[in-house]
Amino acid sequence: MRRPVNRQPALKAQDFYLLLVLLSKRGDALTYPELAAFAGLSMSEVHGALKRVEQARLLAFVDKQPQIITPAFKEFLFYGARYSFPAARGGMVGGVLTAYAAAPLNALIAPSSDPPPVWPYAEGGARGIALIPLYPSAPAAALRSPVLYENLALFDALRMGNARERNLAEKLFKERL
Repeated sequence: MRRPVNRQPALKAQDFYLLLVLLSKRGDALTYPELAAFAGLSMSEVHGALKRVEQARLLAFVDKQPQIITPAFKEFLFYGARYSFPAARGGMVGGVLTAYAAAPLNALIAPSSDPPPVWPYAEGGARGIALIPLYPSAPAAALRSPVLYENLALFDALRMGNARERNLAEKLFKERL
């Protein structure tokens, strides 16, 4: 007897990462190859991610360009994404600062004596406690785009920060949306 196939769609971390990439490129008309190169994803990953977020009603295509559906995206970002993509931490590593240790939150939150959260990355200039990035290509893409870096760092504050950090990150995201 054949087992039934699970046809329930589910979002992947790369799907939400691509939404944060699109948020950082808001207003720019991008082709799939440009989006793939900017995000550090393959063309097939971009295509699959866009289809899944469209099916989840977080994105719509307007004149063949992907457009984030802001109310749905905000709801998922603030109330669901941190549970869907929980923070995974590790030991001391070298990498790229994130969450409260990166801009724009580092200007609002005084540093503590604890090691800061960092994405493990060989080309990063900081040392701290590893926080696994939302997607493996995120640190390299973030270093190429300050806006994407801030979006990813704010999301990390939402998913791993204390209440004050989450509230500040939510406020800053609302200003961006």
